[in-house]
Amino acid sequence: MSFTVLNEDSPRRSLVNVRVGEGVKIFNFVNAYGCEIGAGTKVGTFVEIQKNARIGRNCKISSHSFICEGVEIGDEVFIGHNVSFINDKFPRAANPDGSMQTEADWKVVTTRVGNRASIGTSATILCGLTIGEGAIIGAGSVVTKDVPAGATVAGNPARVIERGAAQ
Repeated sequence: MSFTVLNEDSPRRSLVNVRVGEGVKIFNFVNAYGCEIGAGTKVGTFVEIQKNARIGRNCKISSHSFICEGVEIGDEVFIGHNVSFINDKFPRAANPDGSMQTEADWKVVTTRVGNRASIGTSATILCGLTIGEGAIIGAGSVVTKDVPAGATVAGNPARVIERGAAQ
């Protein structure tokens, strides 16, 4: 797969060392750095994609979503508006001695989203999870554990409401 590296700092976008495949569409007011976005993917307005995040081919990332370091999104995935991923199980601003934490003070916890999964508006995805291929996450859900392939989950915490085959 061929990638182009984007570096654009403008009043409407900040793209730093972003590897993109052919036909990627990135709308205004996106902040992305050190990440990879597969061919044909669309990234909506007011999205942040952090370093070392990977997004597959032909995905749709809706506006106001946050894809943090450590998130790996498969191909043909739908991310609804205002979806947030988390990459730290025990977030803190400061160390016990009062000094501000740095990258050296915590460990990124990876989250994986399988091909053709769909995550509804305002869902929150905790770290260290796998969302299976073809799974559907209901709007507003808080996902606290792995989601099986083809399952539909909803609620807080998200629970399986339907089991199905991966799509």
